[in-house]
Amino acid sequence: MSRTLALIDGNSFYCSCERVFDPRLHTRPVIVLSNNDGCAVARTSEAKALGIKMGEPFFKIADLCKREGVMVYSSNYTLYGDMSARMNDVYRTFTPDVEIYSIDESFLDLSGFTGRDLPAMARDLRSTVRQWTGIPTCVGLGPTKTLAKLANHIAKKNPELNGICDLTMPAAREAWLPRVAVSDVWGIGSASTYKLARIGVTTAADLAALPPREARQLLSVIGERTVFELRGVSCLALELVPPQRKGCAVTRSFGAPITALEEMLEAVSAYATRAGEKLRRHGLATGHVSVFMHTSAFNTDPRYSASTTVELPEASNDTRDLIGAAKRGARRIWKDGYRFVKAGIIMDDLIRAADAPRPLFEARDREQSVKLMGAVDSINRRFGRGAIVPGSAGIKQRWAARFERRSPRYTTRLEELPLVG
Repeated sequence: MSRTLALIDGNSFYCSCERVFDPRLHTRPVIVLSNNDGCAVARTSEAKALGIKMGEPFFKIADLCKREGVMVYSSNYTLYGDMSARMNDVYRTFTPDVEIYSIDESFLDLSGFTGRDLPAMARDLRSTVRQWTGIPTCVGLGPTKTLAKLANHIAKKNPELNGICDLTMPAAREAWLPRVAVSDVWGIGSASTYKLARIGVTTAADLAALPPREARQLLSVIGERTVFELRGVSCLALELVPPQRKGCAVTRSFGAPITALEEMLEAVSAYATRAGEKLRRHGLATGHVSVFMHTSAFNTDPRYSASTTVELPEASNDTRDLIGAAKRGARRIWKDGYRFVKAGIIMDDLIRAADAPRPLFEARDREQSVKLMGAVDSINRRFGRGAIVPGSAGIKQRWAARFERRSPRYTTRLEELPLVG
């Protein structure tokens, strides 16, 4: 049976989420900023037309945004994550085989719909998502993940396709691949683009025609696999069950520089608290915590950066254990006299909490730990994250990241529900 995959994603997803709840934005340029309202990380087509580039610092475009009436928002990750979940619920009404690739992209396996008009099905999918969630999308169809991803790219760049590109047939690939730059192929980065250009490979069609052995020699097994995928030979399976996480990190730039150890200890305690929530949600535990901090590289302040790793007596996801390790690490690398702009904690080599080895003498009662952390997580799910937090994470948190332009969390906070009147 021939394989057919679809890649569907939200157009300017963060901006589209903002537009769903504010009709005034539908004809205005909109951008969404990164943490601390630093850089533009999402832009509508109207904002792009004004010359606003991806990743451009907001201070450089603030005057332009004011002059041109650009609506500027802080990242509202709670809202975006919930809207993403709603979109994936819609996808599963079309097929149960869905791989969530990122917050705004998912692969769908449509192989079971032989004999169906797949472009018509894609149109129905787009219209249903738009009607049920308000998010505009594009759909790429292909026999492999790489071709579906490429088809989605083509659909975005060519408005005459009305948001759908079908590369399931060889004739369509022969027509479109010569028109796509090789740098737009999934998995081909700048270094690979440079290597390919040196041998005259500049388009997706050129790459598809490259002998697989030569691609492997030039770009490793990934290049060889990409060549086969562009030829319609599937090499990448759909990941219907997300693989177990190998690592977890919580890192943030500060809303205001930290110059006192007490504030740094608050910050790493808050990050460890968030890390514990993540580990428990995925049923994982860690045996060590790495802590880092650094000053800014973009001003005249004295520079300093450092990191260290703290081993835990036993693998854990208990917030108290993680906070203790994070604070020990922070004290170990702290130096007075610097203005720190970012810090974080990183945990690698994660294991399933249920499989964590049990020492002869346990550092704390594991059953009591599970009950306590479960109660904390339950309270925070019911009343919102931060309803109950360790005191060491601080109350005022002067250093906390800024979200001064964040919209309400319309779908997950009762007190922030949109009002109709």
